[in-house]
Amino acid sequence: MLSRVAAWLFGQAYLLLILATFFWGGNMVAGRAAVGHVPPVTLATVRWIVAFLVVLPFAWPHLKRDWPVIRENFAFLCAVGATGIAAFNTLVYVGLEYTTAIKAALLQSTQPLLIGLWSFLLFAAILTGRQLVGIAISFVGVVGIITEWSPQALLGLDLNVGDLIVFAACVSYALYSTLLRRMPPIHWTSALAFTFAVGAIILCPFWFWEMAEGRYPVFDGTTIFVTLYVSLLPSIVSYLCYNRGVQLIGPNRTGPFLHLVPVFGTVFAIVILGEKLHLYHLASFALIFTGIAIAARGRPLSATVPAGTGRL
Repeated sequence: MLSRVAAWLFGQAYLLLILATFFWGGNMVAGRAAVGHVPPVTLATVRWIVAFLVVLPFAWPHLKRDWPVIRENFAFLCAVGATGIAAFNTLVYVGLEYTTAIKAALLQSTQPLLIGLWSFLLFAAILTGRQLVGIAISFVGVVGIITEWSPQALLGLDLNVGDLIVFAACVSYALYSTLLRRMPPIHWTSALAFTFAVGAIILCPFWFWEMAEGRYPVFDGTTIFVTLYVSLLPSIVSYLCYNRGVQLIGPNRTGPFLHLVPVFGTVFAIVILGEKLHLYHLASFALIFTGIAIAARGRPLSATVPAGTGRL
């Protein structure tokens, strides 16, 4: 029964993408809670080490079977791990030390357009008019959440080094999302374990440098909870769901779903942090869901993507 439910779920691209962004929304709240408890590179490195160790026992037999394919695509898979695992999360954590969460969320909402740009540059795939309209509508909804529909708040945003770091993170993750379209035919546990390992290995020297600078985590309940949460749900579950969603419907149609992250982040903030629900929240949510519905319409790619895009 459970296997049949799992098999059905793995064919539901939209539901998988909603689950991925749901836990990434919780990651926003966890990231806020981590400030003052866990340094950014430490959090990112430990996150992927823990995620790798959890996935490894399930992935080991598949890794042994898939190793010839992994070896043939070693550089490509390392690029996937570097862009989506090591670079994106670490750059966001570092950027948030210099900029506000509001500006970081606004910058991250550019990712659907960046995915479209990478798709065009790498695979000559062009965003359709429907996708552009949907992205634009949902982007307006994201701006509404962030600025509370205040023009003064939007005009008052000024750029600093933290904003550039966060934008670099967005460019990196957009490239990762686009590369997923050409994943080699390996089991999903092999893909997760290998890319998690690549991300952790790349981050280790920066982690050691951070500790050499005297930046250590505070070992308390908040640190333990945040570390476990970001290692299990936004890492393993969200990445699995997102990767499968890209495989099913392609990066361009997947991109607008990333606008759900601030929606779920707002919901978590209301439920957990006690923030108030306002009318502008509801208006923004409506725009975001409308834009996603418009952009995501079309024929799924599962029947047309080449066989080398991944085996699940």
